[in-house]
Amino acid sequence: MAQAALKPDRRNAPDENIDWKRVVHLLLLSRGLDEMEEKRLVPEKKILYQFSARGHDMAQILLGLNLTEKHDAACGYYRSRPLLLALGVDPADALGSAMARSGGYSDGRDIGVVFNYPNLNGASALPMCGGVGSQYTPTAGWAQAISYFSKHLKNKDYDRAIAVVLGGDASVASNGFWSALTAATTQRLPMLFYIEDNGFGISVPSTLQTPDGNIAANLAAWKNLTVLDGDGCDPEEAARLTKGAVALVREERMPVLLRLRVPRLEGHSFQDTQAYKSEALIRSEWARDPLPRLRDYLVPAVLGEEEWQEAVSSARTAAERARIEAESRPIADPETVTSNVFFEGPMQTMGGQYPTGYRPPEPTETAASDGQRINMVTAIRRTLDHEMSINERVVLFGEDIGPKGGVHAVTLGLQEKYGATRVFDTSLSEEGIVGRAVGMALAGLVPVPEIQFRKYAEPAIEQINDCGTIRWRTNNRFAAPIVLRMPGGFFKCGDPWHSQTNEVAFVHQPGWKVAVPSNAEDAVGLLRTSLRGNDPVIFFEHRAMLDHPWARRPYPGDAFALPFGKAKFVRQGNDITIVTWGAMVPRCEEAVDGISADVIDLRTLMPWDRDAVLSSVRRTRRCLIVHEDLGTGGFGAEIAAAVADKAFIDLDAPVSRLTMPDIPSPHNPVLLDWAVPSAERIRRKITDLLEY
Repeated sequence: MAQAALKPDRRNAPDENIDWKRVVHLLLLSRGLDEMEEKRLVPEKKILYQFSARGHDMAQILLGLNLTEKHDAACGYYRSRPLLLALGVDPADALGSAMARSGGYSDGRDIGVVFNYPNLNGASALPMCGGVGSQYTPTAGWAQAISYFSKHLKNKDYDRAIAVVLGGDASVASNGFWSALTAATTQRLPMLFYIEDNGFGISVPSTLQTPDGNIAANLAAWKNLTVLDGDGCDPEEAARLTKGAVALVREERMPVLLRLRVPRLEGHSFQDTQAYKSEALIRSEWARDPLPRLRDYLVPAVLGEEEWQEAVSSARTAAERARIEAESRPIADPETVTSNVFFEGPMQTMGGQYPTGYRPPEPTETAASDGQRINMVTAIRRTLDHEMSINERVVLFGEDIGPKGGVHAVTLGLQEKYGATRVFDTSLSEEGIVGRAVGMALAGLVPVPEIQFRKYAEPAIEQINDCGTIRWRTNNRFAAPIVLRMPGGFFKCGDPWHSQTNEVAFVHQPGWKVAVPSNAEDAVGLLRTSLRGNDPVIFFEHRAMLDHPWARRPYPGDAFALPFGKAKFVRQGNDITIVTWGAMVPRCEEAVDGISADVIDLRTLMPWDRDAVLSSVRRTRRCLIVHEDLGTGGFGAEIAAAVADKAFIDLDAPVSRLTMPDIPSPHNPVLLDWAVPSAERIRRKITDLLEY
């Protein structure tokens, strides 16, 4: 339902259930930190990025003080430090992070306003991202995880928990906002959309973000959404609306959107002169400053004049104490900056199943074959089925994966077996699919989202990049281990939209492991390792191999798991090394018939088995790399560079590559057969190298 703003009939006495003295202290502290940065630390070049929260601060603090449940979580943006202070973040951590010193949010790895706060005893701040609007869908994922823990796993600790996302008026134009809004309202998630409308996205007025500049008015008829609208500068109204919005989400377990009008009293950032604003507009914004309005509201009703002055002095002292401590912190050792890209042993504070005590069953690399050959589709489905049967935290979702069973039939029957809570369809938004998976993983689930075809991952690239960097940029405070299933490559025919591979793009995203199995047995082993792992994984399912006779293998057993970074020698010989993966493996195997060759199936591209390749090349003294992806910038170039760098003196011929030309996948089968390396072309290339 939609609900208009609740207008007070008269000025009431301050709500006695609100700790107004705490509000005052935090507001004055926030102002003190902003002023210290603007007047001292930025001019002294001790802070390089500064975003003032003045004008937004009081309402954020009121919001933060309402987040009292252990599993509440909020995700904000670059102007959200007042919220962090209200959640209990140490001011020295906040200021030290802004100064890029060791400790704090990221150990100096990320901009200080890009925050995170893992709080095991209260409300947490989810890892913020640098892109506007990217905070919405992970927050929706946290909200969906809350519902899952509460309703499906019957954990009462989640019964009143909520997810809160903060965003400015410009962010409501982003894909992330609309995707999250759709998810929250169709799934009826306990989520608060908290929109701080200051009228500008840097210099662009809110009227260019949404009609008439009022997202609340535009959403008044949106189903399954309560909409509240008010003044974030009026202490009474802001407190009442914020408290009411949080209570509505807690009690009704439904989404609420609260829009509060606030002034941005400084520029977008320190460097912004606000030349696009008239002097009259700037004066009118300062006339709405919530700080003097809060003082008028509370003095003398709650605090005496002397108490107010004591609060001013106390906040100033706290800010100065935070500065001294922050400046005393060293810069992190540069040699540590390559740590925590992947899980290295020390456990993250939050995210994934391991921090709560998960220990996987004992795996084996020995296949326990039952003799019956199955295709890759069946192998993947059977692995998902087994892992879901032993781990209630595993959830599957994507477009058409429910009753239809996926466009490739991989999830056929799983929704019927496990229910629509664990296997469910999503709206058509790859941003939302991956973003929601991130939030679920942060909350402790094991999300297995599906992108229907490799090409369709493009709208989700921001979330994919952000997911992979979470462990690194929070310095192991958070991690989001998701398993992103992604079919791609040619199948009978090709086309530019369904047949792309481009695996190298994901290898170039820090923090992602990348699996590219060529057969049913390897698919089982790598998928099981992914589902029981502690890092995000791109699990690439080649369309041509899903039902290819060559790719069929006996099911290797429910304990079978393969390590990442360990290649497989499909053939062994002495005269040449062939390095390949995916659909090119059987073609390479066919091409070397009668030739003494090592055929290496890498199986994973991140990490990849350098040692296997280099040891083989040093023995055979020749190397051919074959892949379906384009030649320029393809992953084969990385392998060739490694061979040239580490085994150059062992070579009797140049390192060579055979790939698709730099074109999209053509549709006509004749054109496709010409473009994709065939067994015949591979054999000719081998012959050329052997005769070199």
